[in-house]
Amino acid sequence: MNTITVIGGGISGLTAAIASAEQGADVTLFEAHRTPGGRARSTAAPHVANDGPHVLYCDGAPFSWLAERGLVQPFVRPGLRELSRIRLRHEGRITGRPPSGLLRAAARRRAAAPVDRDFASWGTELFGAEGVRAVSGLLGVVTYDADPGRLSAAFVWERFGRAAAPRYPTARYVVGGWQAMVDRMVERARALGVRVETGTRVDRLPSDGPTIVATSLDAARTLLDDDSLRWESGRSLLVDLGLRSRRGEPYLVFDLDEGGFVGRYSQPDPSLAPAGEDLVQAQMPVRPGESRSDVRARLERLVDAALPGWRDRVTWRRDQMMAGRSGALDLPGRSWRDRPAVDRGDGVYLAGDMVAAPGLLGEVSITSALTAVRAALGRSAARVA
Repeated sequence: MNTITVIGGGISGLTAAIASAEQGADVTLFEAHRTPGGRARSTAAPHVANDGPHVLYCDGAPFSWLAERGLVQPFVRPGLRELSRIRLRHEGRITGRPPSGLLRAAARRRAAAPVDRDFASWGTELFGAEGVRAVSGLLGVVTYDADPGRLSAAFVWERFGRAAAPRYPTARYVVGGWQAMVDRMVERARALGVRVETGTRVDRLPSDGPTIVATSLDAARTLLDDDSLRWESGRSLLVDLGLRSRRGEPYLVFDLDEGGFVGRYSQPDPSLAPAGEDLVQAQMPVRPGESRSDVRARLERLVDAALPGWRDRVTWRRDQMMAGRSGALDLPGRSWRDRPAVDRGDGVYLAGDMVAAPGLLGEVSITSALTAVRAALGRSAARVA
């Protein structure tokens, strides 16, 4: 029997542990915290907030892998009620009508974007500066970056294509928050025989069999003593709010002006907040050199516009500054293939949201974990999908 050690109990680590055990491996997973989950943890009830505005997309292989194992069920999808309450902040006003620049960009969504050019210069030539600003603002919640125009055109355009696809929205929300999914993943891992050791920090690699390091890139850099394990990532202020409900408020507000986002996540999933309240998650990318107080003021102005009178209805609040915790950003001339490789040699493999694997946000974690398992187990893992 193959022996696999997984270091890190987030989504990538749990995926690696499950996939390895399904192939008959003897698996031990070590998690430094008291509970698994990593950035997929949610706060405890009554206000159940994910660590950022998490969402799954059902049009990708990672969702299929989770769904085939019953790990995301039950989930909800946005209905007509939710879709009718999506709003945009454009030129300081909240509106339900996309600006012409955004529509021009959407009309060219099938265009092939280059890897080696920045999105701002390429997009300006294709559909104009107004369209570039609108797309960049819309993708603030996807990139967590204050200036998506500086990123690779291919990177940005792929994400816009997923967000602007002209079909029924592919977004799915796990009922009860991502912690519910984590709990099911832990349960499945243990049912397959995985030993889940929590509260155990690993400071050296084991010598018995392959090791999958499914930690943040910063933690992996320290553990592996490899200074090359670095990549660009976003920086945002995240604010979670419990608010007394008010009828008719927007479901989602995309801030085309500054890249912010406000989501009333209890709209599709009322279990996230007590009766008579809403769970709202808001984020604002941090500009270079900007202070926490300044970005907080910008975010609160967005919430003022999206949810008037919210300050008088607050029952719960959590603020977090997120740096390097929102997945990889590819600069011009670089793609996911240039990120730190999954196979590090000598039986060591990386998994996580900033390594060399395709996908959108958390999809990279799942894809890289499955890639690591295939490499670690070789032919015996040929059926890992």
